[in-house]
Amino acid sequence: MNIQLIRHATLWIEYAGVTFLLDPMFSDQAANPPISNSGDERRNPLVPLPGALDTWLSPDAVLVSHLHRDHWDEAAMLKLPKSLTIFCQQGDSDAIRSSGFTNITEIQTSVTFRGVTIQRTNGQHGTGEIGQKMGHVSGFIFQASGEPTLYIAGDTIWCEDVKIALDTYKPDMTIVNAGGARFAVGDVITMDEDNVIELIRYAPYTQVVAIHMDSINHCHVTRDVLRTMLSKQQLLERVYIPEDGDWL
Repeated sequence: MNIQLIRHATLWIEYAGVTFLLDPMFSDQAANPPISNSGDERRNPLVPLPGALDTWLSPDAVLVSHLHRDHWDEAAMLKLPKSLTIFCQQGDSDAIRSSGFTNITEIQTSVTFRGVTIQRTNGQHGTGEIGQKMGHVSGFIFQASGEPTLYIAGDTIWCEDVKIALDTYKPDMTIVNAGGARFAVGDVITMDEDNVIELIRYAPYTQVVAIHMDSINHCHVTRDVLRTMLSKQQLLERVYIPEDGDWL
């Protein structure tokens, strides 16, 4: 298993001889407006891609966890070949198909693709009314013979859905969308430093990887903030915090 953090939540995953592109956000730096009602007027993305876009345009399959524009943007819709195999959550295929893509499968529970089984997991993209407005989101469990079990939690806070996925699959590696994304009012809608610490202590058997930071204006927990908090709790060695372009 080899995984490259491209930027934000976008991952290139080489797993059991199959290549997957997860949640492609390919916009140029500052091409998009700031997230509204975020208290930060910087344009998105905050940083450029770490390499040439062509590097990531020919995976065997694309996984889209949900349709928020920091996970599936106009640049990805324009640049990716329309014949690519795309997996998404239930209810999202029509929107993807409307951009010209022709080979889309909704994952209700699980799917097997070229020997790789992908289980869809649930998450909670915030709390209360804001969480309801953010809509349904998905995570994914990757399993294949001879490979470690990989859990990509997706856009979720620490919640019962994440506990269930950890308890059910006992993943060797868990990738979390940190960054403490939030609006000017309300609680976080992705994991912040406290959520990451709760996960580490709940599941000491899994190697945690924290991504989804320093790229979008409403993510207020930076890599430096997370490292500082983990160091204070003597947990820094339990979490890998990659830079854009880094490989796991």
